[in-house]
Amino acid sequence: MNHFKRYVILGGDGVFGIYMAKYLLEKTDAERVICVGRNPRKHPAYTLDVGKGDPRFKYYQIHLTFEQDFLFEMFDKEKPECIMNFAALAYATSWTKAYRYYETNVVALAKMTEEIRKRDYFKHWMQIGSSEVYGSSDKAPAREDTPPNPTSPYSVSKLAGDQHLLTYWNTLKFPTNIIRPSNAYAPGQQLYRVWPRAAYCAVTGQKLPLQGGGMVEKSYIHATDMARAIHLITEKAPRGKIYNAGTEKATKIRHLIKLTAQAAGLTFEQLADITPGRVGEDARYWLDSSEILKDCGWKPEIPLEQGADEMIAWARKYKDFLATEPLEYTLHA
Repeated sequence: MNHFKRYVILGGDGVFGIYMAKYLLEKTDAERVICVGRNPRKHPAYTLDVGKGDPRFKYYQIHLTFEQDFLFEMFDKEKPECIMNFAALAYATSWTKAYRYYETNVVALAKMTEEIRKRDYFKHWMQIGSSEVYGSSDKAPAREDTPPNPTSPYSVSKLAGDQHLLTYWNTLKFPTNIIRPSNAYAPGQQLYRVWPRAAYCAVTGQKLPLQGGGMVEKSYIHATDMARAIHLITEKAPRGKIYNAGTEKATKIRHLIKLTAQAAGLTFEQLADITPGRVGEDARYWLDSSEILKDCGWKPEIPLEQGADEMIAWARKYKDFLATEPLEYTLHA
């Protein structure tokens, strides 16, 4: 059993880093929770005011690719025991400027891990990987030992990062674990993701362009369930292991949109317009999560119906602000 009190969350201004900080501040006896992001802190629609007024919390604006000198100055000041790495370029349509994905997801990771292992205060590197490294799971859920089949530069870069960490563990005993979660969601996601965009469309009377009719299947878990899985791994898991974390069955995106429409008092037809599918998109992401249940006692707890209600409530609360936000993904360095 491991027990940490001082955490740094890289990618800590993204929605999943936000929920990780929220979980640590509310559910553990953490003494220090540091979030690091490349931008100034976002609007409360995205940060949900996590950490506001809490003396245990601090946010640092540092670019992990181009400002690692500042990053390690902060590490040496704050002395984190556990570093949780959510930071990644993480959009699957990575066919243009693919090198950006390798800069962040592989090269920056290699530089950070080479330096942090020299610090005696450092105890554990928790890597947030991606289930997309398995490719489409058409016949059976992917296990941790399923041969990888990445189908985009993004998923190739995530697999390369995982392999780097595993070689560090195998040869240098660098203390690390990797979680490959299924598709996580939560209020606070940006609008280029399908579920928050669906919720925003539902509360504003707009139509959601639903790619391919929403027939792609994914295993959706709430960001709170993901945060709980990550914390359990840091506390209980043998080092050097990969863990999948997902639902028992995959769900069609179309079903999520139906739940969203219902939560807003609409029909599916009132909310969705069918559009062509995305180039190169895998048909099904489906994970076998029996290993994390065995080692850490984790399984998802929050039902999709609750998620739909939360998404609609969030979209209603921040409707005016969200009207100013872009609906499409923009790649930044």
